[in-house]
Amino acid sequence: MGESAGPALRSRVLSSGAYLPSRIVTNRELATRIDTSDEWITARTGIKQRHIAADGEVTSDLAVAATREALARASLTHDDVDLVVVATTTPDETFPATATRVQAKLGMTRGFAFDIQAVCSGFVYALAVADNFLKLGQAKTAVVIGAETFSRILDWEDRSTCVLFGDGAGAVVLQAGPSIGSGGDRGILSTHLHSDGRLHDALYVNGGPSLNRQVGVVRMDGREVFRHAVVKLAEVVEEALAANGLTGADIDWLVPHQANQRIIDGMARKLGLGANRVVSTVDHHANTSAASIPLALAEADQDGRLQRGQLVLIEAIGGGLAWGAGVIRW
Repeated sequence: MGESAGPALRSRVLSSGAYLPSRIVTNRELATRIDTSDEWITARTGIKQRHIAADGEVTSDLAVAATREALARASLTHDDVDLVVVATTTPDETFPATATRVQAKLGMTRGFAFDIQAVCSGFVYALAVADNFLKLGQAKTAVVIGAETFSRILDWEDRSTCVLFGDGAGAVVLQAGPSIGSGGDRGILSTHLHSDGRLHDALYVNGGPSLNRQVGVVRMDGREVFRHAVVKLAEVVEEALAANGLTGADIDWLVPHQANQRIIDGMARKLGLGANRVVSTVDHHANTSAASIPLALAEADQDGRLQRGQLVLIEAIGGGLAWGAGVIRW
């Protein structure tokens, strides 16, 4: 007779952390540099301001600050962490992975660390990967980080893109525990990932090592991205709800990628959720790419809106195009 398998594992969210650079750039300040206005930006995006990393402040610095806060809130130290996954499209260097820089700066001398690149969907992808490591027993405690210094890849003369983005980092601590197999079981219930490389030209950066060019800057067809976002986010959200036998009415909080208030409002309407059940930070964070969902989670967690046992739906779409959704019982 073989040994019986141990109890099924589930990844539970222990805590959250966030970091935003101290420099704030308002729409009015941008309007002094480029042909735009506070009214134009606000009407089209809902953005009022963004945080910009200081000279010499790199993505790993932001990630470490968010991680330290998350670990402190979980009453853990770096010695408790087995796995670090950093979702970023603005790494410190071409290599090594920014996650290994985070590992070193935290003082970790064990475990493993790597980056995930799925642009604005990066945190959903990173959460899915870490969740699978924990469910398989290959790690017990993980830190999942979304961190970006997106201001470094912006064309500050392109008013259609440079007004949209900001810098920041958010982190969550996950820990594996036995699944009790009931509807009230806390943790990551499911994640759902998709991509379609044929849609590359809708959103990309026009540089990179293999192209033998410098880093490059963001190029975006805003109308095309918006069109696909509305359809693909609706589809993946329905997929996530169906996988868990849920409807929009069961969701306590929608925590979407913070790209555009109009897209956020559209998703809330499709789910039948009022604004009081949607976490929106786009007005004061702008689009922080992979950092946007963990920053929003941390804000709602730490101001008391997010309560243990509540159902949270996350969703995002970004360059690739890549998109995904997840359901978490907080």
